[in-house]
Amino acid sequence: MVTCYVGLGSNLGDRQYYIKTAIRRIRQLMNTRVTGISKIIQTQPIAGPPQGLYLNCVVAIQTTLSPYKLLEKLQKVEFQLGRVRTVKNAPRTIDLDILCYGDYRIQEEALCIPHPRMLEREFVMKPLGEIAPQVALALKQGKSSPKQKRRIKKR
Repeated sequence: MVTCYVGLGSNLGDRQYYIKTAIRRIRQLMNTRVTGISKIIQTQPIAGPPQGLYLNCVVAIQTTLSPYKLLEKLQKVEFQLGRVRTVKNAPRTIDLDILCYGDYRIQEEALCIPHPRMLEREFVMKPLGEIAPQVALALKQGKSSPKQKRRIKKR
């Protein structure tokens, strides 16, 4: 199993409901186990059109799903919870981002791991540091994880 970290965010509707329901749905993914959940924090939006405050957290999981299959499953959860993709940084019911997938590095249009902007975002790094301080520190020091980097190609 591979250890992964998923960032969750919501700033539309019942934000607590969307965060908690997304976590429940992640728990239900085949071959996936939730191993840690950070505290939920409230944060300001960083860009985009005028919008309300976010609730954010990070979930640690272990999975045998490939990064692409995990992305597909997380996008399905977003869709089920009413996520509509309009303009970049628009308000959303739920946003699920793969932050890290083991020690893998993927740089493709559809999937970038580690998440390319996570170091700039306190709403990611603070909850990640709470549940995986060694991973957050390694990322800040310019490493993808404490382990050796692994690169993978498309599916």
